[in-house]
Amino acid sequence: MLAVALIAVGVVALYLYGTRTFRYWEKRGIKHDKPIPFFGNNWPMYSRMKSMSQVATELYWKYPKERLVGFYRSTRPELLIRDAKLVKQILVTDFSYFNMRGLNTHKTIVEPLSKNLFFADGDVWKLLRQRMTPAFTSGKLKAMFPLIIERAERLQNNAINVPPTGSVLDSREIMARYTTDFIGAVGFGLDSDSLSEEDSAFRKLGVEIFKFDVSQQIIQMLKEMFPETCKHLKIMKKIENDVFALVHSILQKRNYKPCGRNDFIDLLLECKKKGNMVGESIEITKPDGTPEEVSIELSEALMVAQVFVFFAAGFETSASSTSYTLHELAYNPQEQLKVQEEIDRVLAKYDNKLCYDAVNEMNYLRCAFKEGIRMFPSLGYLVRKCARKYTFPDMDLTIDEGVSIVIPVQAMHKDPQFFEKPDEFRPERFLTDFTNPLTKHIYLPFGEGPRACIGERLGLMQSLAGLAAVLSRYSVEPAPQSLRHPIVDPTSNIVQSVVGGIPLLFRPRDSLNNN
Repeated sequence: MLAVALIAVGVVALYLYGTRTFRYWEKRGIKHDKPIPFFGNNWPMYSRMKSMSQVATELYWKYPKERLVGFYRSTRPELLIRDAKLVKQILVTDFSYFNMRGLNTHKTIVEPLSKNLFFADGDVWKLLRQRMTPAFTSGKLKAMFPLIIERAERLQNNAINVPPTGSVLDSREIMARYTTDFIGAVGFGLDSDSLSEEDSAFRKLGVEIFKFDVSQQIIQMLKEMFPETCKHLKIMKKIENDVFALVHSILQKRNYKPCGRNDFIDLLLECKKKGNMVGESIEITKPDGTPEEVSIELSEALMVAQVFVFFAAGFETSASSTSYTLHELAYNPQEQLKVQEEIDRVLAKYDNKLCYDAVNEMNYLRCAFKEGIRMFPSLGYLVRKCARKYTFPDMDLTIDEGVSIVIPVQAMHKDPQFFEKPDEFRPERFLTDFTNPLTKHIYLPFGEGPRACIGERLGLMQSLAGLAAVLSRYSVEPAPQSLRHPIVDPTSNIVQSVVGGIPLLFRPRDSLNNN
């Protein structure tokens, strides 16, 4: 009997632990779906049936009259934003309350590769951002452009080299190989050639980074359910050693000094030469309320983490964005023709050679790309975590430190109250300022505010150059196996991906003109 009683007590205690926060939104009058013990509202993602972008999108449309919707990630309360003014409030106006990304499940135990500019929070993020921002000036980006041109020419001549009748190629894979090679050159100083080499080690590393398998999903789930007990579990253990070894070998070859390549590792070594990163803390205050001064060393481990995220974010997001833009141009041939006419006209001014100034003049191509990432943003949602107790303006709602905010970018980009006929591919909408002043705060492919993507201009530059290289030489059409609406991979983690790639029929433009 005692054993039965102990089991019963244990079950009740476990149930109470797994539901301990579930009245949080009810007490505050915020509508939400009924949560499941331990899983909260996140079972579809834990079971790999839906990505977080899909979960956020469904929740957005389920409560069309609400400004805010409650959500439980395991037992942790989160808040989904449905109001454009509140998006601006969180990302920009009241950024000091929401300066944390909140992707790390534990505040002090953080995986080495997660100590990067995208994942890091608090003073580490602030001082990294402060030190690294000068590395992304227009001058430094222009100096990198010859590396883009070299990879863009390989893309034209090696990767897509199709017969006059055309061939079906996976545009997603081709653009991933192009961006992988560029990021390898600009980030690591390596002349990888995944455009020619089918089994490129560098491409395999890129695939491995974004392969979020069942074991990683289970670790993530356990860390969210039992953050203290499971704080030492590692999600990125598989690739940590490979990335550390690769960057360490490059640093050793350069004797830990800039070598004049002007790549990302050189820029980090320049940053390190300046000494410790020093600045006002956003975490620690003096007794009089003013911020303490903090100092953090730009250690080799921190440098490796920055190179890792530069590679991961740089190739995957651009590959997703450019391939989806090609997909829409294939299904909208009149728009494709407008883009190609502009590319031809601009290149004629520059001896038919791609260059920095030529790509900058391709305004309609830029509009087409912006429209592509409106329809299918690489990051389908943004997350911020409340750093201290916050009261929403004009609302009787106060949330506590640690509550995360989810901004459903994918859903907002397809909402007709912000974009007229949102399911139509209409690049011209980006030719002029949006007529709806709120729209600029919900068009968020690169985020907004102090935590907006630091590499936005670099990503735009490599993406436009890649698209110009392809469309100056080839036209794209739907292939027999193309899906009008590619299926989002439900196992996608942060960056959205699609099932089965994006197959398209590539035809040389010369052969089309001769027919």
